[in-house]
Amino acid sequence: MHKNASLLFGVTLIALALLALAGNLLAGATGVDIMRAGFHTWPLAVVGAGLLFCVPPFIFRQQKGLGGLFIPGLPVLTTGILLFVASVTGNWGLWGTLWPLEVIGVALGFVMAAIFLRVVWLMVPASIVGLTGMVLLFCSLTGLWAAWAVLWTVVPFSVGLPLLIIGIFQKNDGVKLAGLIVTGFAGLAFAAMSAIIVTTSWLTKIVGPVIILALGVFMVVSALVKKKAE
Repeated sequence: MHKNASLLFGVTLIALALLALAGNLLAGATGVDIMRAGFHTWPLAVVGAGLLFCVPPFIFRQQKGLGGLFIPGLPVLTTGILLFVASVTGNWGLWGTLWPLEVIGVALGFVMAAIFLRVVWLMVPASIVGLTGMVLLFCSLTGLWAAWAVLWTVVPFSVGLPLLIIGIFQKNDGVKLAGLIVTGFAGLAFAAMSAIIVTTSWLTKIVGPVIILALGVFMVVSALVKKKAE
């Protein structure tokens, strides 16, 4: 037990030291006062807390169940890194645009938990939270919040996509059909909303139709392959 605890805290301290070194180098390269930067490295405590959640699943692979620590650990780690960058550089305004990374951090937590726990169904909440976070980040960076009038369709799509993939790999026709129905609904809803709402966004003019086209081609190919197999 003492050996395991020593290993855990040792790895965490090494990671914190490397992050602190990177922060000092960044401060020096950007002309930020090193002494000032040194007083603003308190977010390393938050980073350390996140690492204490995320490191054990890697070190103690033989102990089952530790993969669940990624779900709280990665969001805490994301928070700590954002706080660290903002504190050292003094650019607290980055929270105004990069806050969706917190949502993406939660999604990555579910992804890592699904991998380490070998529970494929955790990919469903990972997909929902992750794709929503990516859309939020896109809107935050571009300011195109009005695009949500069309992009809300990412929610049903993020449900259907993992169901479709799980159904294919597990050869479960019921789950695969459910995924096709939900993703198909999302595609139709996206097409309908894009046609109804007049917009100049390249997202709805180009990317949207391409996604729908790819989805339609996939459904046709999937149906033909299944028919041939029968």
